[in-house]
Amino acid sequence: MATSTVIFAPMLSNSLLLPIWGSRCCRRALMASIALTSSSSIASNKKNHHQNGAESCLASRKKASVPHSSIMKAATVVSDSSSAHGFIKYNRLLPCLLHNQLPRIEHLVVLEEQVVLDYISKALNLPPLFVADLIHFGAVYYALVCPKPPPSATPEQIQIYKEVTKPSVLQKRSSIKGKTVREAQKTFRVTDATQVVEVGTYLRVHVHPKRFPRCYEIDWKSRIIAVTDTYVVLDKPAATSVGGTTDNIEECCATFASRALGFDTPLRTTHQIDNCTEGCVVLAITKEFCSKFHRLIREKQVKKIYRALAVAPVPVGIITHYMRPVNVAPRLVSEDCIGGWHLCQLEVLECKEVPWPADEVMKTYKIEDCGWSSKEKAYECKINLLTGKTHQIRAQFAAIGAPIMGDSMYIPSVMAKMANPSFNPQRWMEHTSEDDKMAAIENWIAQHGKEPNAAIGLQASHISWHDGKCSYKAGNPWWRSTH
Repeated sequence: MATSTVIFAPMLSNSLLLPIWGSRCCRRALMASIALTSSSSIASNKKNHHQNGAESCLASRKKASVPHSSIMKAATVVSDSSSAHGFIKYNRLLPCLLHNQLPRIEHLVVLEEQVVLDYISKALNLPPLFVADLIHFGAVYYALVCPKPPPSATPEQIQIYKEVTKPSVLQKRSSIKGKTVREAQKTFRVTDATQVVEVGTYLRVHVHPKRFPRCYEIDWKSRIIAVTDTYVVLDKPAATSVGGTTDNIEECCATFASRALGFDTPLRTTHQIDNCTEGCVVLAITKEFCSKFHRLIREKQVKKIYRALAVAPVPVGIITHYMRPVNVAPRLVSEDCIGGWHLCQLEVLECKEVPWPADEVMKTYKIEDCGWSSKEKAYECKINLLTGKTHQIRAQFAAIGAPIMGDSMYIPSVMAKMANPSFNPQRWMEHTSEDDKMAAIENWIAQHGKEPNAAIGLQASHISWHDGKCSYKAGNPWWRSTH
C-alpha cells in the first residue's frame, strides 16, 4: 500500500497532480506506448491479490450503467488508432516488451464523475484497451482525497489542491464521512475498470509499469520443488519478481506458479529474494500458513543457505557490517557500528575456486559483463545467512572487494576503489554537518551502478525450518550449466 509520501517523491514525475489543469500540461506529448498483456485472470478470488489487504473498490460503489462502455469495447477490440477520439496508435503486442521504458507516472484529480477507465483514457489520451491492461496489472491507484503535493509542485497545482481539499468542499462528500483527511488520503489499487469515480478522487497512473518478459519464457511446472496442503516451494528463476512490484502484480512468480498448478486462489508471498537472484522461495496456499511462516522468520527459525559466485576470493567465517536504514538501492554498509543502522551478518561456510563461466553460458543467462578485468577464475561460496536484509549478501561482498558476478549495482564501486586505492568510500563519516554528510553519502551511492535486468551469481540454494524437518533445495545454479 503506497503512502502519500511515496506518491509525491520528487523522482516520480513533474506532472504531480492533474495534467488537465493547464493547457501546457494538456499539450504534453505522450511517450511511445508500451505493449501490455491482459492474460487470463486467476478466477474470482484474484481481487485479494490485487488489494494487498486494502479496500476492495473505490469510494463510489456504483457500477457503470452504460452497456457499451469503453471497458467492454476494450475487452473485445484490438485496434490501431481511433482518430475520432484522438488516441495514439496502439498495437497491442503479446506477451511483453523486451525492454522496459523509462518510468512515467501521472497524477490526476477527477473533475467529472465517470467510469475510471473512461476518465483516465480521456485525461491522458490513452486507448481504453491500454488503460484496461494497466488496471489489470495493478498499475492504477486511487485515494478519496488528493495527497498534499511536494515542494516541487507548481503554483497552479498547489491552487488546485487547495480548491479540492477545502473543508467546505470535503464536508459535502458523503464518501469520506467518518474519516480523517489523513485516512482519506491513503492510496489503494483500482481493481475494477468499470467502477465510477466521484469528483475529487485522486488517481495515480503508472503508465509505464516495470515489465518481466522472463515470466513468459519459463516452464513453471518444472520449477516447482514441492506442493503441500498449505504451501508451495518454488525454484524461482532470475529476472522475475516473487510477488510483483508497485506497478505490476501480474508478471510475477506468485501469479504464474498459481496458474501452472491450476489454483483458483493465487499463492501468497511469505518472503522475498531479489529479482536478479534465483532459488528457493516459499509461497503460501493458506492465509494461516502465511502468518505462521512470517512468525518463523521473525523468530529466526527459518534457515537460508545461499550459493554465490564472487569475482574475487572471500574469507571463510562470519562477516559483519551495519547497513544504512534507508530503503534506497544500492545499500550502503559500514564496518563500524553506527547508531540506528541495521546489523548484517553472514557466515561464509566455504569458498572454492572454479572456472570462470563460458561465454556461451554467460550469453544464455544474459549475465552482464560489468567491465571486470580478471576473467580466468571465479569463487563459489556457500553462505549461511544469519540476518536477512535487502541486498545484504551483495552489499557485504562488495564491501570486502569481492562483488557478485554480473552485479551491475555493486561492481562499479569496487572497481572505482581498485583504480584509486586512496579512495575511501566511508569518507562521508568525517563530516560534522548532517547536510554535508548526506551529500557525501549521495556522492558515494552515485559510484554504484544500476540494478541488473537478468541473473547475477547468487542463488537461494537451500531453505529449511522446524529444525530441518521441512527442508528444500534448489537445482544447480546457472553457472554450473554446460550450455
